[in-house]
Amino acid sequence: PTIGFNVETVEFKNLQFNIWDVGGDPKLRPLWKHYYLSTQALIFVLDSADRSRLGEVHSELSKLMLEKDLRNAILLVLANKQDLLPAATAAHTNARLEQHVGGLVEGGARAWRVMPVTANSGQGVKEALTWLSRQPPFRH
Repeated sequence: PTIGFNVETVEFKNLQFNIWDVGGDPKLRPLWKHYYLSTQALIFVLDSADRSRLGEVHSELSKLMLEKDLRNAILLVLANKQDLLPAATAAHTNARLEQHVGGLVEGGARAWRVMPVTANSGQGVKEALTWLSRQPPFRH
């Protein structure tokens, strides 16, 4: 888990992403709003092996989607830990997100997607960043 905040620049397919990795600890969540200004994309990583927290994830994403400064930000949800059982599949997570968050992103300017990943091995990360790189304003 992220402890505190980390800032990193990632280069991918001739693009440079300035990534603010902000921890998900409930005590840190009120500080998230300080990072919204000029955000073009939000990558939300969830622990898909911890199904008991999916409701909490959906609640937090619902709040984020209502933030004025994130109104047009692309949403990429990474369903992490796909290698662990019983991980919620990306399809299951997507269905739950549509149920809880879908109305907040559908019909708007926001592109969004749920993608399966295993961060430890890197599986799915390239595919997720490729999808993100093809979204306006990143594609050239």
